[in-house]
Formats: sequence, structure tokens, C-alpha cells
Amino acid sequence: MVKLASAREIRMYGPRLSKSRAEYMNAGLYVFATIVLIGGFVAELSKETKPGLVLLLIALLLITVVNLHDLVAHLAGIDYRLRLMGYDTQLALVEFAVPVIQALGALLSFLGILFLFIQEYKGYDHFKLERHALNLLAAGPAFWMLGSLHNSCQIYERADGHVQILQQSVHIPFLMGSSLFLVGSILNIREHAGWGHHGLELLGKTWVWIGIFGSLMFFIGGLTNVVKVFEMQHVDGLRLEKLRGGAQERLRREREGQAPLILGGERRGETIAEETRAALLIPAPTPYKDVLVGQS
Repeated sequence: MVKLASAREIRMYGPRLSKSRAEYMNAGLYVFATIVLIGGFVAELSKETKPGLVLLLIALLLITVVNLHDLVAHLAGIDYRLRLMGYDTQLALVEFAVPVIQALGALLSFLGILFLFIQEYKGYDHFKLERHALNLLAAGPAFWMLGSLHNSCQIYERADGHVQILQQSVHIPFLMGSSLFLVGSILNIREHAGWGHHGLELLGKTWVWIGIFGSLMFFIGGLTNVVKVFEMQHVDGLRLEKLRGGAQERLRREREGQAPLILGGERRGETIAEETRAALLIPAPTPYKDVLVGQS
């Protein structure tokens, strides 16, 4: 449901001195959001459902903020140079796309609940609004599941095995929780089809109970992510995965004002060839055009 910290060296949560603190705050805020999410679904079991929905709105808003903060952290890691994504496919499909997809999913779920609130206060004449609300409540978890699948398909070539296990221990609960939310939303739509329920009555007990179990999976994923962040703060940087395709190397050279890696290699090759010819007293090759002029 959230990208959170990656197992790669791209993250840049603020200045270097406050990076660890910012990562802990990011992970802790997500755990707090999942607790609020669980509390919102549990409150839905009571007769008064509005306080529970308010808690759900707060939790979804916090999750959106965490995802956007994680997106900014990954973009800061490449100095906001989006063209570097052309050198690393995973940089575009995971580090950039996943936080966007997850934030969009949380925002859609937020709007779905908000539409039901609006219909509750304006009356039951806005049937199109409630239909859109149910569709949004299903679209949000669909985006969460898509983002979780993206996150689970990362390829690591050099990252330490322990780090990869920690990463998967976060991905799996998120994927299971997203699947539960999607199934609950679909069952909720089928449950109320043709029954004439309106407003907040459209959120049935099946959706609530499945939401509780889905929120618990997100809470477990958030806790394992805190453990992973702690472990990654105390490991050697060589155990983390670097960007593939030379994106980090090109960024480092650009920051230092040096030539790109490929051009630098070509110039070094030309310099070595000239030094070799000079050492062997071999004259430089005459251009083909000058030869033709001399013959004529």
C-alpha cells in the first residue's frame, strides 16, 4: 500500500544528517496510519458509523502523504532529473511509479468515502454519486494491488540476501492486504446490488470485516518495514542495490562536472593510443584526404 524505504541506494530523505530521522518518521507515520485505519473499521461495527468513516478518511490522507514523501525522496536521490529513468527501467517502474500508484489508490478510496458522506447530507436523490463512490472504493484497492505487484517484481543483482528477505517481508503483507481490500470492495458492490440501500448503508459488514483483516496485514507490513529501516541504517552500503544502467554513475559525474561515462572512456582510449604511438615513435596516421591531395 506504500512504497516506503527501498533496498536500493537511491533514497534521499532530506540532508545527510537528518536522513535516518526522516526515514524513521516516514516508516512510523505509516504504522500510525494503519492503526488509525484499523480503528476506523472497528468503529464501523458500532451503530454510529460516522466517527469510523472520519478515522478512515484521516488514515487514507496520512497514507497519501507518506507515499508522496517517499516519491520526493526517490526523486531527490536522482537530483530530480527524470531523464535518468531512461538508463534504469526499475527506476521508472518501481521507485517512481509505485509511490504515484499507491498515492492515487489512497486518494481514490478517500474520495469514495467522501462521496458517501456528501450523499448522506444532501439526500438520496444523487444516485450517480453513490455509484461513483462504490466504483472508487473498488478502484483504490486495485491501484494498491498493482503497486504491490510492481514492488514485488524488483530484481536485485548485488543486494545482500538478508536485505532482500527484509524487503520481501514488507511486500508480501502489503500484497495480501491489497488483495483483501479489493475482494471486500467487489463483494460489497455485489452484496448491495438491487437492494435499494443508499448513503452510508452501502458499506456493509462484509466490507468492514475484510477491511479489518486487510488493515491488520498493512499494520504487519508497516512493522516489518520499521525493522527493515533499522537494519538498513546499520549495514554497509555495499550490501544495498545500486541503480542499474549506470544511472547513479552518470549522476555522480554530472554533479562533479565531468564528462559522461561513455565519452570519458572514449577520450581515455584516444589518450592512451596517442601516448603509445609517441613512445614507439610511430607517426600519426595521415588523413585520407591529404593523401589524395598529395598524389594529385
